[in-house]
Amino acid sequence: MDYVNQRVAEAAAKGPTDIYTGLVSPLNVILLIITLYTTYLLYKPSPPATLPREQPAVVFRTFTPRTLLPYNGTNGMPVFLAVRGRVFDVTSGRNFYGPGGPYENFAGRDASRGLAFHSFDEDMLTKDLDGPLDKLEGLGPEEFESLQGWEERFLSKYMVVGRLVAQADA
Repeated sequence: MDYVNQRVAEAAAKGPTDIYTGLVSPLNVILLIITLYTTYLLYKPSPPATLPREQPAVVFRTFTPRTLLPYNGTNGMPVFLAVRGRVFDVTSGRNFYGPGGPYENFAGRDASRGLAFHSFDEDMLTKDLDGPLDKLEGLGPEEFESLQGWEERFLSKYMVVGRLVAQADA
């Protein structure tokens, strides 16, 4: 019993600084820092939500083959192409239809015949920009079906920004 009384007397004789040195250990300091940091992360204000930028308004225009030609994706221009008289803005598919893409021949042009025949050849494009539009004569049922498939794909994916007319009709 003397031992217990002695320990109680020693504990009572300790000064207040001796008590705090037991609490301020490196482990306790690290735990306190982690707790404070976690509390900060939980309660810090979140930044305001940012809305996606709205696409600029596009005015429906009438294009001729010559006025459509600059819209081929070069010089910062958007990428447009025409299918059966409809002009589509395919800028979001620039990797395919813009410069360096597999369909770059169609950019700024009437792509109807080339898409129908699945051909990227230059001879599928109208050479005379001031002449009449391609009437798509000589297309068989398979080519016409292929062209309709392309047109449906473009209608579901891209915005129609105009129509293509011959120079004489403009």
